[in-house]
Amino acid sequence: MRCCEDSPSRQLLEAVRQFNTRGWYECHETLEDLWVGEEGEARYFYQGVLQVAVALHHWRNGNFGGAVTLLEGGAAYLRRVPAVCQWVDVAAFIAAADRVREALIQLGKERMASLDPSLIPVLRVVSLPDDCK
Repeated sequence: MRCCEDSPSRQLLEAVRQFNTRGWYECHETLEDLWVGEEGEARYFYQGVLQVAVALHHWRNGNFGGAVTLLEGGAAYLRRVPAVCQWVDVAAFIAAADRVREALIQLGKERMASLDPSLIPVLRVVSLPDDCK
């Protein structure tokens, strides 16, 4: 069992690298291995990032409904964990996922491919807050 105060595992760091290099399907596979055996906040964290990764994979493949739905679902899971979890800036990631979802809704299915690339979320590793050290 892992919790948000724990250091990231090598597998999580690999998932972060995959996500940030737009290997969203690969990130999903890596996180699924972590998510399956977890409970509590770590499970919500892995599941939330996993769903955002799959959402972006759907966006890239032209699946508007899947992208919008999973962006919302992923952010909902992430809202159940602290602002920083296993050194990942969850709060910033949620905000980025919300921005890309809103942009996709505004663009609509027909124009979803013209999404501003600067809106694509990234996972940022940050230092821990003082109360977690």
